[in-house]
Amino acid sequence: QTGEKLYELHGHTHKITAIAPFSSSDGTEEKTDLIITASADRTVIVWDCTSGRQVQKVSCFHSTVKCLTVLQRLNVWLSGGSDLCVWNRKLDLLCKTSHLTDAGISALVELPKNCVAAAVGKELIIFRLSASNNGSEGWNVLEVKRLVDHQDNISSLVSVNGLTFVTGSHIGELIVWDALDWTKQASECNFWDSSVHPDVQPEIKLSQSPNETSVQHLTSDEECVFAAVGKGIYVYNLQMKRVIACQRTAHDSSVLHIEKLPNRQLISCSEDGSVRIWEFREKQQLPAEPVPTGFFNMWGFGRANKQANQAAKKMQENTPVYFLELVGDLIGHSSAVQMFLYFGELGLATCSADHLIILWKDGERESSLRSLALFKKLAQNGDLQLKL
Repeated sequence: QTGEKLYELHGHTHKITAIAPFSSSDGTEEKTDLIITASADRTVIVWDCTSGRQVQKVSCFHSTVKCLTVLQRLNVWLSGGSDLCVWNRKLDLLCKTSHLTDAGISALVELPKNCVAAAVGKELIIFRLSASNNGSEGWNVLEVKRLVDHQDNISSLVSVNGLTFVTGSHIGELIVWDALDWTKQASECNFWDSSVHPDVQPEIKLSQSPNETSVQHLTSDEECVFAAVGKGIYVYNLQMKRVIACQRTAHDSSVLHIEKLPNRQLISCSEDGSVRIWEFREKQQLPAEPVPTGFFNMWGFGRANKQANQAAKKMQENTPVYFLELVGDLIGHSSAVQMFLYFGELGLATCSADHLIILWKDGERESSLRSLALFKKLAQNGDLQLKL
């Protein structure tokens, strides 16, 4: 709320590679709010949020842990590196997979029926957790399927709802998956096709570098998936199975993080140090003018295509056209903004390579709150004067 630093947690000797909150409780203890952090020093540390103290440290990893996922319903958490490990809140290792690859797991997402999807290079591996038959707290983790539809390494992974999850790759492939049977539902690879958004002139380039095509980050609501692809932002409608809006050059450099807000707005941040707010709007289409009857129509030329043209015209009229409009630019950072956290009414916190964390507030809301507080104070002073 104020931006005041509460704790500074020291314990890792190399950069932190993953972080996850873990609120848990069992039958004998009160609920505790924990933070789990993984590092390139091949350790995982559990911290107590209320005191800032280190609860426990694990140093048995053979490689860097790149991702952490908490399965709150099962009261366990997973670490992904060269293998997949399942832990309880006391940091007891419950089970693990065999060595996967040297590259290891780069992303994890929870799926229904005690399953998780792990991104390992170009592959998606589906694992299922099952309780041990002997009645103990133990778990087993089994590989149940490998999905090899991506042509390049998977760079982003997001769960849309209990039925769908989406992956994106370094060469700009977006694939929509069924979360229950793990089948491919739809895909999009033509983010740079001029027909996607005819209002925007395509850039003429001999070739595109991997940074310009990579799907850096994905976020979603129940209706759409919002993809940060290179310097641009693309809106993919899950029902229509196509891109319905885009900003090809939303920033001057790669877009690193995006998030959908409740009020049809979107926030994005970039390597160029900018943070921008976009509004997802529907474009008002002008009605098409009737075509006058000409010489060729008099003799029947072109009548065969008349019905097809009318059907295409009707479909075009019924299909809404959307666009992303820039409505705000948050200027304050001097280097790449790697990510941000949105706290609703409390504001927005941005994290940058310039070593700054900036807390942003809604100016209109803060102004109204100050006015309200002032009116209350004046009212209290008025009551005091009346009593005197």
